[in-house]
Amino acid sequence: MRKAIWGLGVFIGVISLWFMVFKLGQVLNIFQLSQPPTYPELVLTAPPTPIGQNFTYAELTEQVAPTSGTTIAVKWGDMGQKLVDAGAIDLTEYETLIGNLSDEQQAILLHDTLQQITITPDNIQFWTNVLWALGLTQHSKVLDEGPMMQYAAEVPLGNYASTGGWTLGKRDAVDLYSSTELIKLTSKQQDLVYQIAETIFRPCCGNHTSYPDCNHGMALLGLLELMASQGATATELYETALTFNSYAFQDTYITLAAYFEAQGTVWSEIDPVIVLGSDYSSGPSAYEIALQVGPIPGSPTQAGNCSV
Repeated sequence: MRKAIWGLGVFIGVISLWFMVFKLGQVLNIFQLSQPPTYPELVLTAPPTPIGQNFTYAELTEQVAPTSGTTIAVKWGDMGQKLVDAGAIDLTEYETLIGNLSDEQQAILLHDTLQQITITPDNIQFWTNVLWALGLTQHSKVLDEGPMMQYAAEVPLGNYASTGGWTLGKRDAVDLYSSTELIKLTSKQQDLVYQIAETIFRPCCGNHTSYPDCNHGMALLGLLELMASQGATATELYETALTFNSYAFQDTYITLAAYFEAQGTVWSEIDPVIVLGSDYSSGPSAYEIALQVGPIPGSPTQAGNCSV
């Protein structure tokens, strides 16, 4: 009799324990496996509009590199004749390359009356070549003491695009390198050019102008030296450098204009010191910004190069 009562008690205890576990499972959703899972509602949103789609290439061009040209207040005078006399430019080779010289090109290379330089989309390549010859030939602290000479043991001078690529002179480019005082610069002016050149980068590579290993770097060096010799201030040198770069690398700087304007700064308010620095004007940085901006409507298909 006691065994029967004890067994009944055990049975009742087991049933009670199971009931408690079942109720607890219901509270914790352990026994709700048959119900379908629920998911948050999917909300479809349109992808953000790329920055570049908010602008037109033509509008930005007139802000950055106007088709009518931009004038630089620097006297050119007989510098073209000096380059020819120094063997930096061979007129025969030049005309073989581009054909008969236009009136403008003759004024640059053969005459002595040019009182200022006006850069346009049509003449930027010609000016780049002429200024390349100047930067290569002019006796310069940048060329004598800068990275190209510092690394000469590892990279021979003739192995750079700015030296090996110069084929329009009567003399070999390495012989021309920093060989002639075409421009008279004081030591203070040489220092000014060097210091500023170290902070001006170019989008074709990651280097600054005191490392002029390509035609654009060497051309800008020559332009800075010419301006400094005529008393230009640091501010004027930076403004001129941005003008040159904006025409030489038009797509890059139009893209930068879109990038800055999207953040509330129009091109006319840009500080040249900042935009010419490595954060914006070096090759890697310009590439990253171009990815953020995306295509700009009306942008032509074109590509620059570092050759004559």
